[in-house]
Order: sequence, then structure tokens, then C-alpha cells
Amino acid sequence: MNDPHMQLFIKQVRLEATGIHSYELISPTGSSLPRFSAGAHLDVHLPSGTIRQYSLANDPAQSHHYVIAVLNDAMGRGGSMELHRTFQVGQIVTVSAPRNHFHLHEDARQVFLLAGGIGITPLKAMAHRLNTLGIAFELHYCARSKDHLAFTEALEAFSPTGTVHYHLDGGKIEQGLSLPQWIHGLPEAAQLYYCGPTGLMQACHDALKSRPDIQAYCEHFKAPNSEIRNTTSTDDAEVFLHIQSTGKTVAVKQSESLIDALAKHGVDISTSCQSGLCGTCKTRFISGLVEHQDFILSDAEHMEFFTPCVSHIKSGTLVLDL
Repeated sequence: MNDPHMQLFIKQVRLEATGIHSYELISPTGSSLPRFSAGAHLDVHLPSGTIRQYSLANDPAQSHHYVIAVLNDAMGRGGSMELHRTFQVGQIVTVSAPRNHFHLHEDARQVFLLAGGIGITPLKAMAHRLNTLGIAFELHYCARSKDHLAFTEALEAFSPTGTVHYHLDGGKIEQGLSLPQWIHGLPEAAQLYYCGPTGLMQACHDALKSRPDIQAYCEHFKAPNSEIRNTTSTDDAEVFLHIQSTGKTVAVKQSESLIDALAKHGVDISTSCQSGLCGTCKTRFISGLVEHQDFILSDAEHMEFFTPCVSHIKSGTLVLDL
């Protein structure tokens, strides 16, 4: 089970909420699976060849199975609809080993978790871990109605370590949780983890500007549209990629994807989300100026890594550790 990709057996498909199915994955031989940490995800390979990332929702202490939950999103890019249509009990599916860009810091006294819709999946795993550690937490779960709440039986079992609050808006934002007010009322230097749809993510981002003391961590399921690099730029100024191992230098237009430019010269880098969200294409660089456009790497990681699927070169030459 140490291979980068695994063939797993779908043991169970379960309706968790309106439009949300959970999928229990096990080893076909019954062996243990690689351990994962709270906040981790799998790359799931779909029959069409599409790869999508889904957070692990079960207790990280469990080594005999993985559980993912997927919203059948008609407004998405098609991956969730394909998965709902094709994944069935008894099927063998290909997934990656668990990877984590949404780490839970386990040194807190109290943690606040905020989920919107299907964003509950990584936060449920965090709640399991916090419960094991005995760290007090509050989980706030925003959804349209009770029928849209997933995993409620498991969530309500976290008491007394954790308390769970449901915020149902009936499809009207003004009737839901006031995020500016809620964030304003958090304790000083609180730890906050949040995940959900674009509106929730943006509202949290804006509200947190007035609370720089809060240690906030988040995971995007979709790249914020306003922040995605404009790859149709008419700027044709050239910058350069230098491959350290071969000494080869590649000229790249500012309007050209770095992934595409490298592929033209026989350098293939694995990609998946193409949005700076999954880390599949994370690449080390030795020197140069990078215009980082990802949503997962930390400031410290940006000193030596970048995501060429969306990031670009500010100017001059970027030397890659390839």
C-alpha cells in the first residue's frame, strides 16, 4: 500500500443528505490503509480520466477504511456528477495516497470549526481528532435545511468535548449565521478552521481583516474567480524557465501556462485541479521571482515551491529543481 496510487474497493455508498453521498473505501485484501491526518484529501480518478480531490471525513485513527462525501453539484465542473453516476458498491477505484494541505494544529486549547455545506468533510475529520486529543471545540455548520446536513449522528456524538451548532438559512443568506458578527465575537487569538462554498469563504476572508489576532486556516473547494490568474493576457513579454539538471532554458510568454510551456519541451509535470488547489504539481525552484496564485501553499513554502498550473514568473529567469 506504499504505491502513490491505490486500487480500493467501494464497500458502501450511503445517502448522507440531500445531494450528498458518502463512499466507504477499503483495501480489496482487507489490509490496513496508509494513515492520514485530519484535513487530508484523496485524488480520486474517475472513469473519464478526470481527477478530483475529496476530503477524508472519517476519524484519522481509523486505518481500515477511508470515507469521502461528495455533493452532486450540477453547477460544478462535472466531476461530482460523474462520480455519483458511476461509483457503485463493489467497484474498484483508483485513488492517491492521502495528502494534506489543510493541517490541524494540535497545540490549541480551544478550536472553532466553521463548515458550509459539503465543507463539513475535512472539518468532521478534525472534530474526530480534537475529540481524541480532548481539545475543546465548537463546530458551526451552515446549510439550507436539516435535509442538507450530513453526518449529524456522528457530529452529535462529540459532546462533551465539542459542541455543534447548526445554522439553517432556508436558502436566504440574511437568515443564516452573520459571519462578521460571529467572527468579531471569537475569543482573542482563537484558532479558526473554515471550509465551504465561495460566498462563505469570501465572507470569512473579509471579516477576518478586522481580527488579525485570529489564527485562521481554510481550504477552498473552488478557486475564487476574482483571484484566478488571467491566462488570456495579451502581454507577450518573455520570461524564462531554466531546468537545473539539464541546463536547458525555455522561453515563456507571460500569457502562456508554465505547464504548457514545459510540456512543449518534453518536461511533463503531473497536474490535477489546474486551479492551484490540490498541490499535485507542486514544484521546487532554486532561484527567481514567482507570482504565486495558489490557495494551498504557506508563505514559508512559497520561498522554495510553487504551483506551475496557475502561478507564473514575475520577471527574468526561474530556475527549477528538475
